[in-house]
Order: sequence, then C-alpha cells, then structure tokens
Amino acid sequence: MTFPDIIPTIFARAPNLRGRLSANQPLAPYTWFRVGGPAQALFQPADEADLAYFLAALPAEIPVTIIGLGSNLIVRDGGVPGVVIRLGGKGFGEVEILPDHRIRTGTAVPDMKVARTAAEAGLDGLAFLRGIPGSIGGALRMNAGAHGGETTDVLIEARGVDRAGNIRTFSHADMGFSYRHSEAPDDVIFTSALFQGKPGDPAAILAEMDRITAAREASQPIREKTGGSTFANPKPQSAWKVIDAAGCRGLTMGDAQVSEMHCNFLINRGAATAADIEGLGEEVRRRAREHSGVELRWEIRRIGVK
Repeated sequence: MTFPDIIPTIFARAPNLRGRLSANQPLAPYTWFRVGGPAQALFQPADEADLAYFLAALPAEIPVTIIGLGSNLIVRDGGVPGVVIRLGGKGFGEVEILPDHRIRTGTAVPDMKVARTAAEAGLDGLAFLRGIPGSIGGALRMNAGAHGGETTDVLIEARGVDRAGNIRTFSHADMGFSYRHSEAPDDVIFTSALFQGKPGDPAAILAEMDRITAAREASQPIREKTGGSTFANPKPQSAWKVIDAAGCRGLTMGDAQVSEMHCNFLINRGAATAADIEGLGEEVRRRAREHSGVELRWEIRRIGVK
C-alpha cells in the first residue's frame, strides 16, 4: 500500500526541521516480528527541541503514532496513516550517572543497556531491566517489569512532549502506574527518565543480570522473530498456563505459530503476515475464553490498518 505524500505539507509548516522525515517508509524492519506495511510519513527527530518544534507545527488533523525498538509491536499490513515518530540517535540515547545513586536516560536507550550501565556504576535495583526486550520509552508507557521488578519501583520522574509541542515533566505519582499500564496522557512522547537506584556491588549485580539472561534464554524463544510476551498475566494466573490448558501450544495460522518453548510468545516462522500473527493471537484468546472463561488482554501493541 502507498499513502498520499504529506511531506510537502509538513515542511511548509516546519521548514527548520533537523530530523529525518521520509514518505511511505517500510516499518517491518523496525519491528522484531519483521511484518507490516509502511508509515505514511516517518519522522526521526534530532532531539527533544526538534520533536517539540515538529509537533507544534504539525497540522492537528494528521495523526501521530510513536514506536520504539519494535520489540512489543505488530504493525498491520495496511500500514500506518499519518506520522510515525521513532526516537533514536544521540538526542535520545544518552545515559548519565548522577549523584545520590540516580541515573538519567533517554527513552530510546534499550532497557538492557540501562541495566548494565547502572550495574557497572554500582547502582542496584535496576537489574530487572535486563530481562525486558525494549527501550525505556516503552517501559514508561506500560510499566514494564520482569524478574520481580517493575518500572514503578525505580522511577522518580519522566519527561516528554505532548501533541501540542509542550515539554512536560511527570512525577512518579503523575504516571499512575498499575500492572503493565500507565495513566500518563496518550499523546505524550516520553523523551527521558530519571531513576533511583541504591548502593550495590557491581560484581553481584552483574551476576544477577547473567542469571536473568540465562533464565530468558532457557525459557523464551528470544532468537526467533517474536514480540515478547503476547498477553498480560490474568492475575493470579499466568497467561502461558491458560494458553497451554486451552491446547494452543504450537498452534499455527499461516506462517505464525504459538511458541512450543513458551506459549505466551507468538513467532513469525519466516513468511507470516501481520494478519497471520494478530489472527493467531485472537484465536488463542477465543480458545482461552471458551476453555477457562479467561479474557486474555493483549500486551503487544497493534497499530495501523488491517
């Protein structure tokens, strides 16, 4: 699918953009599933000021979608209308160790890099980020967690830009965290975060991270084209147990498959479409509902036109 070119309209309103703006940019390479159609326009801002300038100038009728590392994302086959914004580069990729056992990081930084930087500086409490296959922006948006830790446990404040181009700061309380969810406004694009660690021994923290890595490799299909955990755990149950009990382990649709190793993961075996993957997920939800009455909630974000 090819969308009408809106780049001239955007440049007419924002002639001093410093970031990269491209029309009908394929998005599949930016996702771990490697599926999906193009963005009508893809914008990769140079820094926070460039992002704010862009959003303030962008016509209100043009929708905006933000993506990160694409580890928890399905881009549908019809592509994404409007502007897709992807943060990256130096403007959003810095990590800084601060006094009082704090660490500030851009939201394009992979979670695992923040965990390692903190560990090497002797900051404990952030090792759980090693087990989350995404970036800090996604962790803020969904209160990401793993191995007994969650973003809410360590966040002091987050900074972002809203749809009108205003730069805003959110305290921990403002974020309204709950299980795999944040109440922060949907239109805010997070640009940086400040975390609180505690004193620790670098060797011990790195050893804990190695344990987390080994546990992931032993139990999750991390070397496949996948998107991380598909469904949120329906507390107090585990999603994978519900899926397994419904007989979905190894289930296929097109070239998409429920992982044999961990059945809360969907896999692109090579030629799957976004429709295959999303359709398989919906079939898993249907079978779980029929078998045990559990309504599984998607943890993977799905965007675009089917």
